[in-house]
Amino acid sequence: MKATKPRSIAPTIIGVLTLCAGVAAFAVPLHHPGPYGIPGRGLVGGILCFAISAVLLARGMPTGARAVALIASPIVLFFALYGALAELEEVVVLYTGDAELRLWIVDHDGVAWVSMPRTKADAHALDGAQLELLRAGVTTCVVPRIVDDPVANRRTFDLRQEKYAVQRLGGVLGMFGDGPGPETITLRLDPCE
Repeated sequence: MKATKPRSIAPTIIGVLTLCAGVAAFAVPLHHPGPYGIPGRGLVGGILCFAISAVLLARGMPTGARAVALIASPIVLFFALYGALAELEEVVVLYTGDAELRLWIVDHDGVAWVSMPRTKADAHALDGAQLELLRAGVTTCVVPRIVDDPVANRRTFDLRQEKYAVQRLGGVLGMFGDGPGPETITLRLDPCE
């Protein structure tokens, strides 16, 4: 009788983890009020997690395919989990004429603040526009104003650092650096008059 080599449990464990991360990337945005937020950062990671889990959990998969899936799994898991975790905490939706921007938000002196790359703000013509903001299930009218001030940029970054665990994790991993990037701008969200 020919002895068979026992199958390693590691691919099964990683397959289950990638499947769970893929589901999380798509399920976590469901808990926010308003429209479903199709995963931004986690979209590709979530889809690739499903593919990797299929390869690792399927019987009779070629060894080479399993090896590639195992090698790729840490990177894919990272992107799917990062996308899911970014949606765990408060996310607001700023409705522009052509998009629904999902953003992290902070408050300072009774005013809401967001930050983003200047190119994103310019592409959506945010500065001075009257827009709808969905926050905690309530829609209000706001006028985003670009505040071209390094102190405001730093304050918004620091407040986000305090509020969002994912930003702190990203900072530890070197994703966010120790302050706002050179292209980062801050927008003050004034109420409409």
